Amino acid sequence: MSTPPSSCLPARPLQSGLPGRLLAAAAASGLPLVFILLWSSGYVAGKLALPHTGPLTLLTLRFGLAAAVLLAAALATGAPWPRRRADWGHLAVVGLLMQVLHFSCIYCALRWGLSAGVAGLLIGLMPLATALGAHLWLAERLGLRQGLGLLGGLAGVALVVADQPLGGAWPAYAAAGLGLLGLVAGTLYQKRFCAHMDLRSGAGLQMAVSALAVALAAGPGEHFAVDWTPALVGAWLWLGLANSIGAFSLMFVMIRRGQAGRVASLFFLVPGVSALLGFLVLGERLEPLALAGFGLSALAVAASCRR
Repeated sequence: MSTPPSSCLPARPLQSGLPGRLLAAAAASGLPLVFILLWSSGYVAGKLALPHTGPLTLLTLRFGLAAAVLLAAALATGAPWPRRRADWGHLAVVGLLMQVLHFSCIYCALRWGLSAGVAGLLIGLMPLATALGAHLWLAERLGLRQGLGLLGGLAGVALVVADQPLGGAWPAYAAAGLGLLGLVAGTLYQKRFCAHMDLRSGAGLQMAVSALAVALAAGPGEHFAVDWTPALVGAWLWLGLANSIGAFSLMFVMIRRGQAGRVASLFFLVPGVSALLGFLVLGERLEPLALAGFGLSALAVAASCRR
């Protein structure tokens, strides 16, 4: 997933009158819910798929499928393509940071035993970490509320880690933390250099570069070993279509409708929804101290994003 650009195709006007207003209201209330469900489900789908293939092989399948669909859509609809060589390079850098580094670290962490809920907890800190990164790199002002929210979010993570001591699992936590840094760095880089990319061609190129990069590592490291079970096929299709394309596009639509603040605030729901899905699908459980950490982090993110 990545933060979408500020430009895109013009939105199609909704039908006027009462039916149009009702449709607009339903879309405004429904899109955020669908978005957060799609985003959070990615950690559970990855956990389901990883017993049947390696992390890099799974990402090769995921990015390859998403790239094929997005590039085909770009060609079929006559989407604009980057005109300058530098723009192609910027898109590649975003893909390597936001897709390759982020997801390869997250999938390795899941493979090494990190629960889907804890993965969601760490990535749920993305708005706060991005605000800090924008302050350090882009010289954007870091408000007091955001600073306090960052401290509260980190305190929530500390409670979860205290409930589940690192022990031999420290590589999983470290990998997930590096994945968060990749997502934040990719988001800031895209904001700085790729703000006007087209959704179809730009995202398609990012996915294609990402698929090639992970494939080069998956070949010698994992030999593309895949156990084609129904669970793997279902998780792969979900990750490639619903997660990589669906959630990304919904985020894009909401921001185009002037809901950027709402998109940021939605991330406070990622840990809880991920943990709930992990419990329902995978049987993952959390103890009271960890639940308190989830609650503290959620409140910190929500308060820092509230206007």
